[in-house]
Parts: sequence; C-alpha cells; structure tokens
Amino acid sequence: MAQFIGETLGTMVLILFGNGVVANVLLNKSKAHNSGWIVITAGWCFGVMAGIFTAAATGSPQADLNPAVTIAKMITGATLPGDGMIRIAGEVVGAFLGSVLVFLAFYKHWGVTDDPELKLSCHSTIPAIRNYPWNLVTEIIGTFVLIFVIFAIFSPVGAASGAPTAGVGPYLVAALVWGIGLSLGGPTGYAINPARDLGPRIAHALLPIPGKGKSDWQYSWVPVAGPVTGAVLAALAKMALGI
Repeated sequence: MAQFIGETLGTMVLILFGNGVVANVLLNKSKAHNSGWIVITAGWCFGVMAGIFTAAATGSPQADLNPAVTIAKMITGATLPGDGMIRIAGEVVGAFLGSVLVFLAFYKHWGVTDDPELKLSCHSTIPAIRNYPWNLVTEIIGTFVLIFVIFAIFSPVGAASGAPTAGVGPYLVAALVWGIGLSLGGPTGYAINPARDLGPRIAHALLPIPGKGKSDWQYSWVPVAGPVTGAVLAALAKMALGI
C-alpha cells in the first residue's frame, strides 16, 4: 500500500508540473502563453525532480513514476512482479489525478482557448506528423535512452569507478528527461511513459473541458506500446552489458 501511495502522489506531482507547464504555454490568456519549447521541457524536468522526492517521502523510495521504468526493473529482477503491478497502478492513478489538478488550476483558460487540439495537448501527447510506425519508433528510442541511461546513472559498476551519482540521482534523472525533451521530443511530444499519456487522456475524456473535442484514442496505443517496447530493449541491453 505504501508503494501505491508513493507512486500515486509522486506521479501526480510529475503530471501537475509537466502538463501544467504545457497548459501554461498553450492556453490563451495565460501569462506564460507562447513562451516556447524550452519552457515546456524545463517544466517537465522540474516535475520529474519534484515527483521523485515526493514519491520517496510518501512510501515509494524507488520513485519509478513510470510503468516503463517499473517494467524494466521487473525484467532485470530488481522489482518483484507483485510490487511492480502495485506501482504501475499508482502511476496511472497519479497521472490521472495530476491532470485533473491541471484542469482545475487553469479552469478559466479552457473556455477562452478555441483549438481543441491545444486542449488535448495539455493532457496527452499528439504527434507533430501522424505516422504510427514512425511515431512508435520515436517513442521506442526516447524510452530506451531514458531507461538505459537511468540504469547507467545508478550502475554499481559506475559507482565503483567513482561515478558521482551518490545523493544526486534525482537531479541527474531530471536533467536526463530535460535532455530527451530537447533532443528527441519534437516528433511525438516525448511521452516516454505509458501512465503519463494514458491517465491524462482518460482525464481529458471524462472532464467537462469546454470545446475539448475528441481524446484521440486512435493514437493512444503508441505512447503505451512505444515506451513498453523501449523499456524491454533497455532492460535486455542492461543485462547483456552487465551495467
């Protein structure tokens, strides 16, 4: 139960910061309107950092915040399947709750924003060029980088050789997510996290957002299947290389 609570609260904070910064930039009459991609990627970076500390302090010291990370840990044997499923449930619930909070925080801005796609973008991802196979490839690559580098950051091999990870792990992971957003995020909006997309997409479908349009369920499998595939490949690479 503690892991469920920790992952729920940590992922909720992650999404509140992450989708919050997207809403801040995209919704009309926000003071941050049109402030750009650098602002969005920075907001997600700080959301990861805040979410990690929140999860660790409230019952989940692993602070996965991402089913792809949890799945990779299950494959490598670092997480028991039962514990992993509990964490994944918390991550999806937390992502949903985080998006509900974003809806409430920007309550007066949905009605003054006309474009339904912008409103959906404040909750879940939309590809810049819709091509499902290549969108999938982008998400696989982004998630592989995320998880493989996380394994490298916390590798006992690296620690034994003097790698400076002790005490700064959350900041390094946050910087990694920032880098992925800056370098690889443009084609698909870098979900790299099934819960980050699925929970908020469900929230978008259920919330009374004025003029919201459809929730784009045709695309919803990509930001789930891509990150899961990337997670599996990263886990296999970790075990093959012994990091």
